[in-house]
Amino acid sequence: MSAAKDYFIAMTEFHFMNPQTMSEIGYYPGMAKWWNSVDGVVRAWSGRDLSGEWPHPIASELIKYMDLAGVDVAFCLREPMMDITGGVVSLSTNGFMMQQIEPYPERMYLEGNVGPVIKRGLDHAIWEMEYLVKEKGMRICKLYTPEDDGAINDKRLWPFFEKAIELDIPITVHTGTSYVCPQPGSKCEVRQLDDVMLAFPELKLIAYHAGWPDTELLIGLCGKHQNLYMSLSGIIGWYQRAPYRGYHAIGTALQWMPSTKIVLGFDLPFDDLPRVVNYIADLDMPEELQKNWGFQQLTKEDKANILGLNLARLTKIDPVKRNIAK
Repeated sequence: MSAAKDYFIAMTEFHFMNPQTMSEIGYYPGMAKWWNSVDGVVRAWSGRDLSGEWPHPIASELIKYMDLAGVDVAFCLREPMMDITGGVVSLSTNGFMMQQIEPYPERMYLEGNVGPVIKRGLDHAIWEMEYLVKEKGMRICKLYTPEDDGAINDKRLWPFFEKAIELDIPITVHTGTSYVCPQPGSKCEVRQLDDVMLAFPELKLIAYHAGWPDTELLIGLCGKHQNLYMSLSGIIGWYQRAPYRGYHAIGTALQWMPSTKIVLGFDLPFDDLPRVVNYIADLDMPEELQKNWGFQQLTKEDKANILGLNLARLTKIDPVKRNIAK
């Protein structure tokens, strides 16, 4: 039996898509290209392609798998991708996300995305971020630069980071490769985080997808910068399918930083939730890796930090078990 039930579990990056919007834009050529890209990601992270049955990416489906996996809190995030339609529409909005999570207070929280920040205009993006924090209780905000007009370290984003510090909310950011068309990888390189953290050492920044394929570079930067965190979002699915890949990434990370610097994210089909939660809850570092690579065995405290305590601290939510339906 998995040990997941023994931990408070909180995760970011649960994407919802608006079914009405999706039904309206299927004829755009960019949609087929985007889905083909997504197919490549889920093959690696989930071990299947898009031809099978998938849970609908809406809140009423997510809650079923949260209860099944013992997940207490989900931070739920719009899927933007406006470049697919040449700027016509995003796949979901912050407003849609708030409507979706409203029936699940204390279980689902908004992870806002007010971008593309530069392309949209700093004034508009900063206004919405401040509004969502002060009027709607948003506790964390995503920066997704692959579809924007500048990279993570573009100085036009400096006012956005300054506002996040003022509002005292962490920023999650896509790092590593850009997984989908038509978005270039040059706008989300791990090394760009160094410039941001040097300019804004007080900024709490959570780097998604362990920065793959530059995970070791991200680990080094997390060791360098006090407020830079590594998220296992998305790639945790790959780690569970190829456990030694995960052992090496997590084991290396814990040689450079304490377990208080690693957070759990999702960005996977909802029915993958139990397996990835159990991967961390039940993680047993093989003796050969402890001996030959110097990796430490994860303690129960380490697992508790990764599974939810770190995110609870960053977002100022109460880290207690919710009343999960049986």
